[in-house]
Amino acid sequence: MIGLLTFILVFGIIVVVHEFGHFYFAKKSGILVREFAIGMGPKIFAHIGKDGTAYTIRILPLGGYVRMAGWGDDATEIKTGTPVSLTLAEDGKVKRINLSGKKLDQTALPMQVTQFDFEDKLFIKGLVLEEEKTFTVDHDATVVEADGTEVRIAPLDVQYQNASIWGKLITNFAGPMNNFILGVVVFWILIFLQGGVRDTQTNLFHVMPEGALAKVGVAETAQITKIGSHEVKNWQDLTQAVEADTKDRTAPTLDVIISENGSEKQVTVTPEENQGRYILGVQPRVKSDFLSMFVGGFTTAADSGLRILSALKNLIFHPDLNKLGGPVAIFKASSDAAKNGIENVLYFLAMISINIGIFNLIPIPALDGGKIVLNILEAIRRKPLKQEIETYVTMAGVVIMVVLMLAVTWNDIMRLFF
Repeated sequence: MIGLLTFILVFGIIVVVHEFGHFYFAKKSGILVREFAIGMGPKIFAHIGKDGTAYTIRILPLGGYVRMAGWGDDATEIKTGTPVSLTLAEDGKVKRINLSGKKLDQTALPMQVTQFDFEDKLFIKGLVLEEEKTFTVDHDATVVEADGTEVRIAPLDVQYQNASIWGKLITNFAGPMNNFILGVVVFWILIFLQGGVRDTQTNLFHVMPEGALAKVGVAETAQITKIGSHEVKNWQDLTQAVEADTKDRTAPTLDVIISENGSEKQVTVTPEENQGRYILGVQPRVKSDFLSMFVGGFTTAADSGLRILSALKNLIFHPDLNKLGGPVAIFKASSDAAKNGIENVLYFLAMISINIGIFNLIPIPALDGGKIVLNILEAIRRKPLKQEIETYVTMAGVVIMVVLMLAVTWNDIMRLFF
């Protein structure tokens, strides 16, 4: 149960923070956000803010989404002959179109719709008591959808397509950007909880009690200058040297050179096996001054991002489904993190957030990166792509993502449970 709760919490935080980025900069760019939803599925709470956005909470606590006017297929569809009820303002304009069938206003006017335009001419036409009438629709009118969600209509002037090119760019980039910011913030929290930031740029290391080096009498702090034939100047050098000299070996021993008081001594160490790899039982030293801890949030996030990019490059040139993980793999990893305490959960949250930020910038049309590419093309051409072309390109990206997600999920299930 704790694993499931951790998965829901981690996934929910990452998605909501991502979507808030789109939401905030869409509004700043003059784009109407029709709905900001937390969760998926049937609505359990809704409130329309003064900004015209419907804020909803939905029953399945798995992420969330934003509905921007004119983004994707977000449009109000009313078939000819559909019964609706209209609420009129004092000036005679329609201020609410109710499609839900629920009686929300005792004075609402029933109508069978024959024609409507909520984007340009702003009118609705239909039969009222067998007499055809046409009403002007207010610019800020709302539509009550079939599930009872009330959202603003989307006139052309507040649609995504009519925002400036820079407004579209920042709106699309804001989701991944928020994921990177979340990663930095969580690393800050983790660093302050741990009392400092790991110093990976030195060869001075903290020797763990009961670790392999401690067992051969090495003091609590050790300056390791060489492992085997490998020079050691920082943490990366050390891990690479241990990996190189223990690869494909059973019960290996390592010759480690340690500098003490200006002189060097050699110790022979038997590294301990841990989760399929060998370790010396050392950790980077911790810097606990405020400036180092503050900068450490950025550097730790940057290092994590570079490792993810390196793994992504390797995946592109050497495709392998086993190197990818979908929701099932994330659930398994979140469960493992939950078993090892809050610090592991925070580290997992930061890494997944940065991972999702980078993934969303891949130039596949269904992702934010694909939308950014279309924005750049629009800037170069100095005119937007035809709506039909953009729709077809996006649909192709959606198909690619659905197929990939199904393949990854199936592979995760077979790999983790069978």
